[in-house]
Amino acid sequence: MSAIEDLRGRVRGQVLTVGDDGYDVARHVNNAMHDKRPQVIVRCENAGDVMAGIDYARQHELELAVRGGAHSVPGFGTVDDGLVIDLSGMRFVRVDPATRTARAGGGATWGDFNAATHAFGLATTGGIISTTGVGGLTLGGGIGYLARGLGLSCDNLVSADVVTADGKFVIASEKEHEDLFWALRGGGGNFGVATALEFRLAPVSTVYGGPMFFELSDATAVLTGFRELIKDAPEQLGGFPAFQIAPPLPFIPENRHGEPFAAIVGCWAGDPADGEAQISKFREFAPVVAEMVGPMPYPAINSAFDALVPPGLQHYWKANFVTELTDEAIQAHLRHAPGLPAVNSTVHIYPINGACHRVTADSTAFAYRDANFATVIAGMWPDPADNESAISWVRSYYDDIAPHSEAGGYINFMAGDDQGRIRDNYRQNYDRLAEVKRRYDPDNLFHLNQNIMP
Repeated sequence: MSAIEDLRGRVRGQVLTVGDDGYDVARHVNNAMHDKRPQVIVRCENAGDVMAGIDYARQHELELAVRGGAHSVPGFGTVDDGLVIDLSGMRFVRVDPATRTARAGGGATWGDFNAATHAFGLATTGGIISTTGVGGLTLGGGIGYLARGLGLSCDNLVSADVVTADGKFVIASEKEHEDLFWALRGGGGNFGVATALEFRLAPVSTVYGGPMFFELSDATAVLTGFRELIKDAPEQLGGFPAFQIAPPLPFIPENRHGEPFAAIVGCWAGDPADGEAQISKFREFAPVVAEMVGPMPYPAINSAFDALVPPGLQHYWKANFVTELTDEAIQAHLRHAPGLPAVNSTVHIYPINGACHRVTADSTAFAYRDANFATVIAGMWPDPADNESAISWVRSYYDDIAPHSEAGGYINFMAGDDQGRIRDNYRQNYDRLAEVKRRYDPDNLFHLNQNIMP
């Protein structure tokens, strides 16, 4: 029996190699810049499949990529000539309303998660796009609409089922494998494959919010107004300022479609009766050109921008943490934001104060507990012919705001050429992360990530 047939015998899901039906579909990830051809794709259905795939990669000295939601901008979910652990067949979500917890499979998306928890009027901090993988977002920290009130996704993690580099299954929590549990909360995919994650939930059902568009000429007023308001706003007030080309949506005047705007996407997760008063505070910054604001189910706002981020775009992103959004930083934003390369591209400035600040910097691997914002310059565009100019725009933008930002950034927003920033991203936590890495992955099998060297 060949080695690959032996692997197929161990795996409940599919094992695909070049030429197999479904291989070409299975090898694709969201960022079309990464058009790679793995030697083997293991489409896992359970933790045992993950164990088998890891064993095979280790025994045959293959590079190993791990894919959950396939959103990794640097393309870490695929690899040429190596093995891909594809978790997309593990999308279960089980909610326990009595304990207000939910358990999600390693391939679940936030759309899967929100659909399950919303039925019980519950939620936890997720991302901004519902097709994002629960696992990848959480392991990197987890910034989203509910972060000011509930903390990061990783702050709500109760436990994780993990297959480590030696192919063994462990459960990491505050009570067992505590060092691994600490590292998973912000340390990314460096330590193993999370096959299931358990979260605390909070009562969140109907939220009040949506996008507001402002003239670019009012962007200074919008950003300074948001900066001052969010310092001590009620923690149920989430959302973020942004720069965005107006998509062709009916609430935006047709003659303004395709123009760049400043924007605020608001999300009030407190009493819906207070929503209009809370969101109206944003209207005081400057005249609103267009808006689509009102009450909606939480899953609706978490999926509102999915159409702008379909699979197959070209992606190149840069990111920084920001302690203070200074006047100089705002002017740097205004020098570059009008040049957004496509309607898919955007710049978001996420507030991460409130509950995020109540976790100490060494309680989890996520080190920037004093940062007030996480900025992402998300370059996304459809045509590969635009790669050079669009990447140049992202890099120039980043270079201009970097002197007004912290040295490190949120690893979920990092590009593939940001490996030199790893120590800055983890600050004082880096050495401890390296120790955990040496314990659970001494040979650096899991290195296709923002890599922490053992």
